[in-house]
Amino acid sequence: MESFIIEGGHLLSGTIIPQGAKNEALEVICASLLTADEVKIGNIPDILDVKNLIRLLMDIGVEVRQTSRNEYVFRAAELNLDYLESPEFVQKCSSLRGSVLMIGPLLARYGKATVAKPGGDKIGRRRLDTHFMGFKNLGASFKHDEERGTFNIHADKLDGCYMLLDEASVTGTANIIMASVLANGTTTIYNAACEPYIQQLCHMLNRMGANISGIASNLLTIVGVKCLHGTSHTILPDMIEVGSFIGMAAMVGDGIRIKNVSPKNLGIIPDAFRQLGVDVITDGEDLFIPRLEHYEVKSFIDNSMMTLADAPWPGLTPDLLSVLLVVATQARGSVLFHQKMFESRLFFVDKLIDMGANIILCDPHRAVVIGHDHNIRLRAGRMTSPDIRAGIALLIAALSANGTSRIDNIAQIDRGYEDIEKRLNSLGAKIERTNN
Repeated sequence: MESFIIEGGHLLSGTIIPQGAKNEALEVICASLLTADEVKIGNIPDILDVKNLIRLLMDIGVEVRQTSRNEYVFRAAELNLDYLESPEFVQKCSSLRGSVLMIGPLLARYGKATVAKPGGDKIGRRRLDTHFMGFKNLGASFKHDEERGTFNIHADKLDGCYMLLDEASVTGTANIIMASVLANGTTTIYNAACEPYIQQLCHMLNRMGANISGIASNLLTIVGVKCLHGTSHTILPDMIEVGSFIGMAAMVGDGIRIKNVSPKNLGIIPDAFRQLGVDVITDGEDLFIPRLEHYEVKSFIDNSMMTLADAPWPGLTPDLLSVLLVVATQARGSVLFHQKMFESRLFFVDKLIDMGANIILCDPHRAVVIGHDHNIRLRAGRMTSPDIRAGIALLIAALSANGTSRIDNIAQIDRGYEDIEKRLNSLGAKIERTNN
């Protein structure tokens, strides 16, 4: 198991470019299953979750050609659907949550799909009901094989309908969209997720010949078509990585420019950091975060304590609460974090408390951070990354800490961040990867 050894206390400066968006990559790669034509996708992040999904597609017969490090061509002409029943397929699905996004395309094109209960981050229960209720509304049936841990979905045909989703699930919405584009008639999805990832997926599908309207809203209308053709698509910059770099620049930056971030697709992420007093300057398509000797938490108009809470888009993404919480540990002032969507995502704060952070964990969903205002530096320590986002938050904390820290289980970080230690070392960080 690999680890990071981090020598804290070094100021970072320079320019960094965010990778392609992980969530969008998983969606649009699976969308290539909807056509027998070639689909070229650029700006694919070279990260563990995406590479595992690509290998899984190759296992079922998708022809994959890598034209550069971050560009691939996919051709799903002839698939080996029997492989879906194999123990190897079940095992690989169980360790990759993104595999669930294969169901919609396979169901739309072949009328059947099998997927194992997906793995991923240990951040609490992440149910699949929204996916399956959407498929059921379209006319599919499914069975849960408890012994094998698989879901088997089947449909002689899919018929468009009106559906109101029980939650604005991003992967659920993506899956239902991909199942609907080849269905008979019109599908209307209300309470659809409308994150930039979903918008990009819809635009790509329309270029492939789909008929989707209402893009960027929570009411999507999809008129089914007979078939889709190939296309080219470029993935957006990863807004979670952009937010991670903003947090890093606030804590240990000596002037950092984050290039080509597509500011219009960041939503309220920059404003969330501004609520903590971080100076985030938009410069064209770039963001610049100057060196901050101090940053002060703002209060609401009635002078009540600042609260940062996650919410479906265009609200604050839950993936950045971990980073914002770490940034707050060195702010001037106090802030309440309310993690509504996942019941275990705040449990990593005990590691920050061990490092000297002043945090009160109220319950599994809420934590109050009393900032040190840089008067007390965090202490170095040994930690284990429980999930992708907590992992990057702990890395930021270690970069600001006094002494040398060790983070184990960094495969969790590699799942979401491409060459993170090399890119940060180029800014002046001291991070070493080790197998010891």
